[in-house]
Amino acid sequence: MSHITALHPRLVVEGADAALDFYARALGGTVTERFALPDGRVVHSMVEAGPIRFAVKDAGDGDPAPTGDGVPVIMSLDVSDADAVAERMLGGGATVIFPLADHGYGDYAGRLRDPFGHQWMISQRIEDLTPEQIQERVG
Repeated sequence: MSHITALHPRLVVEGADAALDFYARALGGTVTERFALPDGRVVHSMVEAGPIRFAVKDAGDGDPAPTGDGVPVIMSLDVSDADAVAERMLGGGATVIFPLADHGYGDYAGRLRDPFGHQWMISQRIEDLTPEQIQERVG
């Protein structure tokens, strides 16, 4: 049986650095992680404010920022056995957006769409890396 280890939303925005500044100031939080591509686009960041954590990323790679009434939030589910969780979700009618695969940033992860249209990033930590190692591998 797979154990859930964490759940947090991933907010997709245009201008992640400005959004990070806004969220940190508005919520009295701290940006604890930030990883960017060579062009400066943020592919992952984490904000902590009191007992909450949430991720922020720049739009792109199939993830649009909100327009009109759209609300692009990706639920990031950290688990001990990503294959088991994905299998259960697929068995219940989810579909694959990105297949589960090893990623250079230390996770085995993929993305599924549940039968109701919500996106879930299923991640299993397979390698503990320093922030510097992650940034080197991302960029």
